[in-house]
Amino acid sequence: MSLATVYSRAQSGIQSPLVTVEAHLSNGLPSLSIVGLPEAAVKESKDRVRGALLNAQFEFPARRITINLAPADLPKEGGRFDLPIALGILAASGQLPSDGLSRYEFVGELALSGALRPLRGVLPAAIAARDAGRTLIVPRENAAEAALVEGVEVLAAGHLLAVCAHLNGIDKLQPVPRQARRNGQVVPDDLSEVRGQHHAKRALEVAAAGGHSLLMMGPPGTGKTMLASRLPGILPSMQEEEALEAAAVASISEGGFSVEQWQRRPFRAPHHTASGVALVGGGSNPRPGEISLADHGVLFLDELPEFDRKVLEV
Repeated sequence: MSLATVYSRAQSGIQSPLVTVEAHLSNGLPSLSIVGLPEAAVKESKDRVRGALLNAQFEFPARRITINLAPADLPKEGGRFDLPIALGILAASGQLPSDGLSRYEFVGELALSGALRPLRGVLPAAIAARDAGRTLIVPRENAAEAALVEGVEVLAAGHLLAVCAHLNGIDKLQPVPRQARRNGQVVPDDLSEVRGQHHAKRALEVAAAGGHSLLMMGPPGTGKTMLASRLPGILPSMQEEEALEAAAVASISEGGFSVEQWQRRPFRAPHHTASGVALVGGGSNPRPGEISLADHGVLFLDELPEFDRKVLEV
């Protein structure tokens, strides 16, 4: 079979749209081309995939290989398509059975050795795979994060060979167990540790109960920052959907998401020199800003008058 189809997921904000990876082998001068609006990192995947296949002792077809990432009008970025591209080439060249590929979705960056490297944005991909009713195969380092989504089967692999062995039915990958739900928040700072400040603590309680904004005024050293950092500890426990939304935003950010953050109210305190883009998000490769990262949590603007006026008006 000279044509194979593999499913993957792109990253578009906190959404993870479906990407169909089509691999076609035809006669002609040996080459590998990728079409479908790929950015630089995706175009470079041809060299990573070639090295990974050869080092994993597979045969790299000496034919004209065309990889189509559909839909063509959706921008594709990052190394998340390395694994599905490699599997598509193997299936199209007959080195891997293509019968069961439609039951899975694959995301993962390949090292030249064939090892799978972690990536950002796995949690939105897991949510989308659950809604599509497919099993998601991810790098081992991303498995715990993806397994936080209820109702999706997540398989973790550390190497391209492990994925191929699973698809060949030789050595099946075991589903990653879902993390146990927390029975309460683990908050390092507790409001009960504060002595005095009765009026300020009462204001925090009212703000937490009603979801209000709060303006604290006072000279330096009176405990404004200390009190604000304890506000997440008196907020209600996060619901499942709230936790998924907050985790999805953190997953696509520069800092990434760790399982220890699950169901913890975020607390963000940007410096007063932060730009408008840092607060609201954006950039050439759009990333969430401090406001988005504080969703369902607390955004603390310390030294508010020191912020640039244009930034506050954004």
